[in-house]
Amino acid sequence: MIDLEGRLRQRRLDRLYRSRPVLDGPQAAEIVVDGQRCVAFCSNDYLGLANHPAVVAALARGAERYGAGSGASHLICGHSRAHHELEERLAAFTGRPRALLFSTGYMANLGALGALAQRGDRVYADRLSHASLLDAARLAGARLHRYPHNDAAQLHSRLRDGDADGQRFIVTDGVFSMDGDLAPLDRLVALAREQRAWLMVDDAHGLGVIGPGGTGTLGHYGLGVDDVPILVGTLGKAFGGAGAFVAGSEALIETLIQFARPYIYTTALPPAVACAVSAALELARTEGWRREKLAALVERFQRGARQLGLAVPAPETAPAVPIVPLIVGGSDAALAAADALRKRGILIGAIRPPTVPPGSARLRITFSAGHTEEQVDRLLEALAEILC
Repeated sequence: MIDLEGRLRQRRLDRLYRSRPVLDGPQAAEIVVDGQRCVAFCSNDYLGLANHPAVVAALARGAERYGAGSGASHLICGHSRAHHELEERLAAFTGRPRALLFSTGYMANLGALGALAQRGDRVYADRLSHASLLDAARLAGARLHRYPHNDAAQLHSRLRDGDADGQRFIVTDGVFSMDGDLAPLDRLVALAREQRAWLMVDDAHGLGVIGPGGTGTLGHYGLGVDDVPILVGTLGKAFGGAGAFVAGSEALIETLIQFARPYIYTTALPPAVACAVSAALELARTEGWRREKLAALVERFQRGARQLGLAVPAPETAPAVPIVPLIVGGSDAALAAADALRKRGILIGAIRPPTVPPGSARLRITFSAGHTEEQVDRLLEALAEILC
């Protein structure tokens, strides 16, 4: 028998035990969590769209038209007009022939690699890629090779020296969720072409935030479908809703419809959610001031943090990525810092192993277009008191 209590006890002793804060009310820059009003610097609602009136109204109209749930999988009778129109809008937004909706980002990655990679194929994944990409490779039965973070030279060596039999896939985040840095997609594209490998990019934290018109990491690098055949995006971060999608060629999407098990064997997203995301997608496309404000807030924080002597990474994109890690080392230190901030009315998560490597526990600070300069300054003042 599995010793469940023992495992939980050890988790607590290792200072890795997680608990769920309870939010009362919608996502916003200022929220009420566990009965306490806090300024939240831990949400992925980067553009402040999760509670935008137009998005909420679209959700309500969608529920009035389609009801609360989809009732079935996409291939039975759960694929509504709202789903279909959102897929067309996502294809246009990403500049790709087709897009396919999934219920979650995790399922999108499992579905794409599971449908394409087979036993004996090889998947080369950045060591800091999202867990879903690594799990997808394992579940597909492919041989998983993890290369050092953003080290294109090491990847080249492993691709060159590896067995050429079977298909090869290079998989990476576009923007890394715990570090806020970008994958060197220009170099990965060149390697994929040279080595005749597929390139798959999960741009969950780039779409809507960086690149011309919010077109993400691929837009930042000026890359198209011929450069990156498989693009995965999520709809619950910058677009403020829920779900995910894969975008690519006509043949890719039709292949996923036929063979992606997480797509075939799950109930479709509620159509009302698709209506809400369509409204958010239009706001993200047309209201560029949100990205401009977000970049200004991130730059304000980074400048202030460096003045305090805090080790924050230098921005590498314009506009800046709204993820700033503040590495404190051990789990105890991260928990203590997060608790001290909470007592000052600031909510930031303590990110610990196994989410990040041992010895790199951190405060993962994220920003939203809904934040104000005063709230950023308040965060800097609190960090000065706690860490300086």
